[in-house]
Amino acid sequence: MDEINGSNTHSRYLEGLNLNPLLSATTSLEEAINDAHAVFMAIPSHNFRSVFEQVAPLVHSGAPIISMTKGLEATTQKRMTEVIHEYCPDHPVGVLTGPNLAREILEGKAAASVLALDNASADWLQPVLNVGLFRVYRNDDVIGCELGGVLKNIIALAVGLGDGLGAGDNTRAALITRGLAEITRLGTALGGRADTFAGLAGMGDMIATCTSPQSRNRHVGLQLAQGKSVQEITDAMNMVAEGVKSAPTVVSLANRHHIEVPICSEIQRILEGKADATRVYRGLIRVVAGAESEPG
Repeated sequence: MDEINGSNTHSRYLEGLNLNPLLSATTSLEEAINDAHAVFMAIPSHNFRSVFEQVAPLVHSGAPIISMTKGLEATTQKRMTEVIHEYCPDHPVGVLTGPNLAREILEGKAAASVLALDNASADWLQPVLNVGLFRVYRNDDVIGCELGGVLKNIIALAVGLGDGLGAGDNTRAALITRGLAEITRLGTALGGRADTFAGLAGMGDMIATCTSPQSRNRHVGLQLAQGKSVQEITDAMNMVAEGVKSAPTVVSLANRHHIEVPICSEIQRILEGKADATRVYRGLIRVVAGAESEPG
């Protein structure tokens, strides 16, 4: 907090970059939310509920609440917008998601995001969020947009694993494409729309997360390829790789809805220590191919 307010920098996560001087930080929820016309929640999924319980009573009546968290609650299998609705049922609720790597946005590079809202009364947020080369598109599929941000993280773990094992561009492209088909099957079964997963919240976010050196989930996959344990990898990271925490919940949801998710299932076996990363990856790329529309 002192660094952000004193020098407009955040060296732990964004070394060498300056923050907007209008940005201020506080350790007081009351101070942060007082007079806020909208509240954006960027809390890791495993702490989301405990923080939002304190936030909810402070939000002004009718103020939209937007989740930026790309994870699921492990104990309830709920999306973050569902958690928000539990405490603030009368507020407009939505998600801001897409291929948004923080460093590039702060450097002023062009980026696109999606704002999905469950209430048209909060549409005024879209033009407010369009700043410089950061473009925000509107969508009314809150479920699909939210799940796109969650599910692609697990595919990024698999792609990072492949990159770490020396897979080529062709293999990476095939894995991303099959991964997109996998998350679309599950996402639509959970209530999202197929076209959402072909857009910024699905394919766009998938490409960025699966290919960028800045991707935390891809980084975990790279480290798994080196034979490191999940505990070793996460202990050495400053930030949260949501795919690691979401994988068990995603696989459980897929099983409940009878949706085949071979990539997510195999990654979960690795994360649980039930399978060797190298063997699993070789199995994934050797799977017998059927029709392109089929799982596998």
